[in-house]
This record gives sequence, C-alpha cells and structure tokens, in this order.
Amino acid sequence: MAKMNMIQALNSAMDIAMDRDPNVLVMGEDVGYFGGVFRCTDGLYKKYGSHRALDMPIAEGGIMGVAIGMGVNGLRPIVEIQFSDYIYPAIDQIVSELARLRHRSGGEYFAPVVIRAPCGGGIRGGQTHSQSPEGIFTHACGLKTVMPSNPYEAKGLLIAAIEDDDPVIFFEPKRIYNGPFDGDHNKAASPWSAHPLGDVPQEHYKIEIGKANVLEPGSAVTVITYGNMVHVAQAAIKNSGIDAELIDLRTLIPLDIDTIKASVQKTGRCVVVHEATLTSGFGAEILSQVQEECFWHLKAPIERVTGWDTPYPHAFEWEYFPSQERITQAMLRTLESN
Repeated sequence: MAKMNMIQALNSAMDIAMDRDPNVLVMGEDVGYFGGVFRCTDGLYKKYGSHRALDMPIAEGGIMGVAIGMGVNGLRPIVEIQFSDYIYPAIDQIVSELARLRHRSGGEYFAPVVIRAPCGGGIRGGQTHSQSPEGIFTHACGLKTVMPSNPYEAKGLLIAAIEDDDPVIFFEPKRIYNGPFDGDHNKAASPWSAHPLGDVPQEHYKIEIGKANVLEPGSAVTVITYGNMVHVAQAAIKNSGIDAELIDLRTLIPLDIDTIKASVQKTGRCVVVHEATLTSGFGAEILSQVQEECFWHLKAPIERVTGWDTPYPHAFEWEYFPSQERITQAMLRTLESN
C-alpha cells in the first residue's frame, strides 16, 4: 500500500496499464511533456515517449476522431479532456460514432476508448471550468459512465475502464483530486495541496464497473450520491446524527439498481444528491427507477439535493454547491413526512 491522492492514483493506473500493454497510450491537450494541467499524466511522456503520451491540438472533436480510429485499429487510447466543460465539441464523435460503433457494425468493430474529464466545481473556476455534464452521456446508449469518489476506487475503476472493450466516460471530480472535501470551504484544505488521501495498492487491481458501494450502513433513510458529493453527504450524516445509509454509486451507467433497491426497501426513504443542475440531471433517472422499483416501500416523497438550474456562478459558488445543510434538511423532511 502507498499513500496517494486521486491524482497520484490515476497516474499509477495509467502507468500500470501502459507498462502491461503496449497498445495503451494517453493523448490530449498538454498531457505529454507538461504532464497535464492537473498533473495526472506527469512522468508518462518521459517514461514511454512522445509516441505513447501524445500532445494534441486544441480541437476536441479532432482528438476524439483520431482516438476512435486508433481504437478500431487495435490501440487503447486514454483521452484526457482538459476540463469536462470542453467536451462539447467532441459530443458528435462520442455519441454518433464511438458509442454506436459496435452496434452499427454488428459487433465486427469496437473501439476501447477511455475519455477522462475533470468535472465539477469547488475551485473557483467559474461557469466554463466547473460543469458536471455526466447526465448527457448517461443518455447515450453504448457508453459506460463512471465517477469515482476516492483514490482507491479511482485507480481500480480506471484500470477496469482501460481494459474494457466498450467506451467509458470517466469523470474525475477535480475538487477532491488532492484530498476530501466536506462542503465547508472555510476549513477545507486547498485543492492544490499535495495532501495524501488514502491507502492505494501500488500493483494492478480492478474494481468492477457497475457496482455501487454501501459506504455507511443505516436504517432511517437512504442517501444516494457519487463523486464530490459523497464526502459532503458523509459529513452531513455524521454531523446530523441521522441513521442514514449512504450509497456511493461509483458507476452511473450501468446503474446498480439492485443495491439501491435493497437499501430503499429497507429504509423506506430516499434522498438523491448530485452537483449537476436539477432539471434532467441524473438524479431524475435514479428517482424514477426508485419510484418504479420501491413504490410500495416508500414512506415519504423522494428528495433531490442538486446544483441550481443556472450557469455555474463564480461569485456565488458556495451558494450553488450542494451543502451539508441542504442535505441534512432533505433528510429531515423525509423523516418528518408520513
């Protein structure tokens, strides 16, 4: 075991994958010589050379087109989109080509491409560096969508994604790249610190894509979340003293509805939390499936705690960010409802 933050864990995953398989490569803007804007690919250019750590032009659509061609021809590219906000120019290639390639070819062709994208707010990045667009990709059939909440899972899930023959969108909550964040920005460590977060095996290991993790057992209410919000929800549960069961989804598509169903049928109450905007956010899909699977077990309406339906505000970032207080109030409302 080694102490790693999420950046170091992701770097270790890519290093191991590139060492084990010469067909694995990383590509994107500034991922080579510079080591990535968040330093996730640091050292890979020096170790594996410019032909396997490729600096690409500022053209996300072109980057994705090249990656798809590589994947079809036997390579396993890991594409870094510098910020998830920059992924929109690549959506046509991702949704119309990458996601559908296996299906439109009748299984004759596939492209094992991993798309890494730092997402979410909490670093004062404003509206063009703080978005959470995961819901868009959960709607596109043929893609797997992953968002880890800690270094151990980040490494295991990324290795699993790289070795998967289907395309994977791998969102990385950048606010917790360097340590946990409980929603209190006044006391939280700087996101640019080198604070290690947890124990991560140095060797190769995988975490199965499509399996949620029951992080905190409880019987009063089920709290379902992922990414950044896992730590905020965990702090809210601890500080409120509510006997809540906390589920870290880890993977949005495929969604582990069996784990969700078992928990909600036990507690009878449910709160869904995510940082993305409310309308058409992935929480709506979770809520719908909980309603379909657990209707006769529900004792109260399902609550959602999310970002607001507005472009991400720079001046009012912490008013936008789902807080411990908002999560606590949602849990209390479900407990008070009959």
